[in-house]
Amino acid sequence: MREGDIAGDYLEQLLDILDYDGDIDLDVEAGRAIVSIDGGEDLDKLVGDRGAVLEALQELTRLAVQQVSGNRSRLMLDIARWREGRRDELTALGTRTATEVLESGESVRLRPMTPFERKVVHDAVAKIKGVASESEGEEPRRQVVIFRSA
Repeated sequence: MREGDIAGDYLEQLLDILDYDGDIDLDVEAGRAIVSIDGGEDLDKLVGDRGAVLEALQELTRLAVQQVSGNRSRLMLDIARWREGRRDELTALGTRTATEVLESGESVRLRPMTPFERKVVHDAVAKIKGVASESEGEEPRRQVVIFRSA
């Protein structure tokens, strides 16, 4: 996929400038380019606190792809498998919270999350009958609310 190649080149240049080691892997999942950087010691610095630096780098990479290709990019960037681990944590949070809402009948509002994090929680909640979820608020304070469904 051309989008992944553009992103890979951009990130390779970035790693060179920073003098960081890392292997760049390109994949496509459901028509979306997935770019992963693994294998370097300093990569945690590129993830940042709660993925803040990773989110910023993803947006910069999307803009770089858009500048070259002329198309808006939806690529997802993962560094040091942070999103993979985060996906597991958030799936467990969504499942656990949905079960609590089902038992108590009380709605629960989770802390603000990134679009990636909210999607993972929504997907986990959608697998449990009797509960639903929606996002409320404005970025960057947008939150998932889980409630009993009819």
